[in-house]
Amino acid sequence: MTESKYKFQINTSNNGTIQIPLSEGNALFVLGANGVGKSTLMHSLFQQNYNHTKRILAHRQTWFTSNTMNMTAQNKKQTEQRMKSNDNQIQSRWKDDYSSARSNISIFDLINSENIRARQIADAVDESNIPLAQELSNNQAPIQAINELLALANIPIVITLGKDEQLFASKNGSNPYSIAELSDGERNALLISTDVLTADPNQLIILDEPERHLHRSIISPLLTSLFEKRKDCVFVISTHDIFLPIDHSDSSVLLLRDCRWNGKNIQDWEADLISETEDIPANIKEGILGAKRDILFVEGENTSLDKQIYQLIFPNLTVISQKSCKEVERAVEGIRGTASLHWINAFGLIDADDRTTEQIQTLKDKGIVALKAYSVESLYYHTEIIDKIAERYSEVSGKSKEELFNDATSKILDNIIPHKARLCSRLCEKQIRNETFSNLPKHTDILGRGEFEVKINLNEFLEKEEEIFDSLIQEQNLNGLIERYPIRETPVINGIVSGLGLNKDTYEGAVRKLIIDKPDVKKFYQDLLIDLTELI
Repeated sequence: MTESKYKFQINTSNNGTIQIPLSEGNALFVLGANGVGKSTLMHSLFQQNYNHTKRILAHRQTWFTSNTMNMTAQNKKQTEQRMKSNDNQIQSRWKDDYSSARSNISIFDLINSENIRARQIADAVDESNIPLAQELSNNQAPIQAINELLALANIPIVITLGKDEQLFASKNGSNPYSIAELSDGERNALLISTDVLTADPNQLIILDEPERHLHRSIISPLLTSLFEKRKDCVFVISTHDIFLPIDHSDSSVLLLRDCRWNGKNIQDWEADLISETEDIPANIKEGILGAKRDILFVEGENTSLDKQIYQLIFPNLTVISQKSCKEVERAVEGIRGTASLHWINAFGLIDADDRTTEQIQTLKDKGIVALKAYSVESLYYHTEIIDKIAERYSEVSGKSKEELFNDATSKILDNIIPHKARLCSRLCEKQIRNETFSNLPKHTDILGRGEFEVKINLNEFLEKEEEIFDSLIQEQNLNGLIERYPIRETPVINGIVSGLGLNKDTYEGAVRKLIIDKPDVKKFYQDLLIDLTELI
């Protein structure tokens, strides 16, 4: 196994010397109260990884002297070298001699990265390499990525690059204004996002106290999105906020409780490395619910399609992923059933899995809505949304919206029909499981000491499902097919996105951007999810 280039060694009074594993695509939260030596430890981590580390200071300046480039590339490079040397000094733990320069460099990097992408596309067009130009244009532009991050973090501003390379902001459709006029929290979110997105590849990113100037409902989803976009980097986050590692349950936690000084230096820390946040002691978990909020539990991982789209559709909710529908049910029932948590409004959203009407109503009575579709792909690949994506990309593709929409949808039936037997049997599998579990003997039956037997006519189930499939095909009911069956297991998705001249990630990112940009799209989804919309 190749040895990691990232080093993090900590001397502890209770666990000896801990070598903390750091690897790209992972995050470590360093959690502790004031006075336990977090800043000193972060400075030590920076020194251990000096040549491949980007440090985002806790005492960073959050205001801008300008909303444009106000330094040359040469000045920027020289300033960065002096800054990094200064950061290596012990006084950088509490003092920053380059606070103004840091924010100016962030603006430089964002505008420069946007310009580099534009030049690359222009060069490809000049060379008549249209496929390369299309490929480059499909890569998300830096400012577009910033706007997606801000929207996912519930910040209703949109950044644009205007005349004379000036950065402007617009809130809820307002006229553009200088980013210097943003609030402290908005500027802080913009700076953090910019610093992370423009970091060199394969960096260790040390982020001190990201919660400064930002409410947890903002910083938590912002961190999740940054982790997803920079999987090539390692994140170490120093924080006072117990909520942050709890929200990112797939991250490790270094829990600092105290430190011992030897003169002006820390000799060691009292610390424990916790590989997953669910292992945090119960007495710490009791303090995680520090503010009233509405929570929506959904199936999937933190970076799944489910969480990302629901966070945008319902921006006033905190969306938390659970690995399965059962875990969603347990989470909602656990909070609703605990009297001391009466001030938390918990809801759940799970896949319908062909549940009966009675089962769906029982779940709804518990605050859990069963999505009337096989999976979340039915939201991303609804024909109404495909049509809007076709309209957006018609300007750059050289084709009309109608041509793109036809290219994207014309092969859906051809791509799904050959998979009829497997798709129908998959639906039947869930139906039969539900039927079996609903007929399991109860304790009163067991007391009767009789025999238990379940007979299921598998052919009857399959024939019924095949009739539904054939009916949807005959009606050319594309949305019905996409909603009912696991299209991710067929060529349907690839056919749709390739017909638009996109790839899957670009398409799904474009759908999320539609929700950000178009209130009518958000309203469309809220109407589509009317049971949940009415419940919350």
